[in-house]
Amino acid sequence: MIYVLCLLLALPFWHNKAPAVFRVKFETSVGSFIVEAHRDWSPHGADRFYDLVRTRYYDDSRFFRVVPGRWAQFGINGDPTIALQQRHVTIPDDTLKQHNTLGYVAFSNTGPNTRSTQVYINLGDNTARNDVEAGFAPFGRVVEGMDVVERLYGGYGEHSGGGMRAGHQDQMFEGGNAYLDREYPKLDKLIRATITVKSN
Repeated sequence: MIYVLCLLLALPFWHNKAPAVFRVKFETSVGSFIVEAHRDWSPHGADRFYDLVRTRYYDDSRFFRVVPGRWAQFGINGDPTIALQQRHVTIPDDTLKQHNTLGYVAFSNTGPNTRSTQVYINLGDNTARNDVEAGFAPFGRVVEGMDVVERLYGGYGEHSGGGMRAGHQDQMFEGGNAYLDREYPKLDKLIRATITVKSN
């Protein structure tokens, strides 16, 4: 599986243009939900998300940063080799066209033009912070199963996966699922992400 994913990441179709609209089904340890992505909302973000899903980057990972009422974050591959390979692959910022309100989905970042693989789902109204800072342009929204997203385990809060900007995620990248499962065993699992509907 690791070899196949590494091969996919190296193939020419990587970085292709995403469809105008596409849906991704997320199967998790607490149920399934669907994200609908719109390329016109955030072209670079939608393209990156599309490629990461197609290459199965998100499969068998963890929702490592869940803060009730704020956000649910994921996007570090469970295998350190793959996670480190993609950690510093970034995309340019997109202009904000949608808002960081309940159910909208965007990439996390550490500053301008640093979006990579980590994605968050807004669990409340985060416009006061995320609409103002560069880079937090939503590319999609949860259209089915928001109740599932809101059930993701949030008891660890910022302790299990916060500190992206402060550089506190090294242990997750170096230890992968083994580290998270050992230190934060209640985190919910992202079992599989699959593109289910797409249109040009």
